[in-house]
Amino acid sequence: MNRRAARRHAAATPSAKGGRSNARAVARQGGKSPRRLAVDRGVRGLLYPEWARNIISELRKVTWPTREETKNLTIVVIVVAISVGIVLGLLDFFFSWLADRTLF
Repeated sequence: MNRRAARRHAAATPSAKGGRSNARAVARQGGKSPRRLAVDRGVRGLLYPEWARNIISELRKVTWPTREETKNLTIVVIVVAISVGIVLGLLDFFFSWLADRTLF
């Protein structure tokens, strides 16, 4: 059993005080441990909020492209943008010519 499963199992079992489960206490705290609540409420919680910790942890999971991949993909984007611009320009020129020939 991993740590997360152990914590879930511990929260679901009744505590020694009056048969209440820890799940209610955890639910009342928004699913956070008492240690996490202390960090969130303290000075560190104000200077380093949970959303910032979540962003940093997600950015650590990202597989960043290499310099060579970035260069190649940049060239592809530039070529595609120029190609689409030329095609749209030619279509605009053709329809403008067609409208001039049919209306005037």
